[in-house]
Amino acid sequence: MATRGIRTRHLAGDQVEVTVAAGHPLADLVAHTVAEGLSSIEYLGGIPGIAGAAPVQNAGAYGQEIGDRLTAVTAHDWTTGRTARVPAAACGFGYRTSLFKQQPGRWTILSLTLHLTRSTAAGPVTYQHLAAAFRAPLGSRPPLAEAAAAVLHDRAERGLFLPQHGPDHRQVGSCFLNPTVTEDQAHGLLSRGAPVHRMPEGTWRASAGWLLEACGYRPGTQVTSGVPLLQPPNPHPHRGGGSHRAGFPRCAGGDGRERTNGYWRRPSA
Repeated sequence: MATRGIRTRHLAGDQVEVTVAAGHPLADLVAHTVAEGLSSIEYLGGIPGIAGAAPVQNAGAYGQEIGDRLTAVTAHDWTTGRTARVPAAACGFGYRTSLFKQQPGRWTILSLTLHLTRSTAAGPVTYQHLAAAFRAPLGSRPPLAEAAAAVLHDRAERGLFLPQHGPDHRQVGSCFLNPTVTEDQAHGLLSRGAPVHRMPEGTWRASAGWLLEACGYRPGTQVTSGVPLLQPPNPHPHRGGGSHRAGFPRCAGGDGRERTNGYWRRPSA
């Protein structure tokens, strides 16, 4: 998708409607809205990919998801042969899922429309990890520009940025989700300092990166011959090898710290 462009329309009061072409880089959209003093997607900064891909898996980070502020998606429906405006309520948004992900091949997203708020303050901080970075309590609202910059810094510190050059620049997307855990497991992990988050629907999810490191699979370690654990967390093709998704280790122990999310790369046979 090669289309780019952002259109802004003022609504009542401090509300603003932003429409972005599907091919526009998501990171550039976030940077643009922050520069314009528009709050509500500032914690999505640094996520690779284009804006049109964000609704497919309901891209999110640090407590914000694109579906939270999306009002409609304009998409071509290959089943009917028509272009449709799909309201947010019909998009089936959930944790890293949507109608578009559940019906592969049916939809081509052309643009998305967001409802943002003009504000000098960022959205409430809901992740303890980010609150510690701000040295502020959960629920606080740091200055918008500072919050956006802190997210980019944190992503860089945790190896979540793609390098601009070299073989690691090539990537095919995220390879895992934070797994669901039971309430008892959540409290056990929290007692050991693991990042565990309660989702809006009431389920618990633990940090996949923390679990990997707790099992001893830290960046730079060799899981087995030809299967290194690398940074960044997005798989990328190497000369003479391919990428595969990998399952989680069936253990959770050790003294791992939340530092980065790793992945396994398995060369093709």
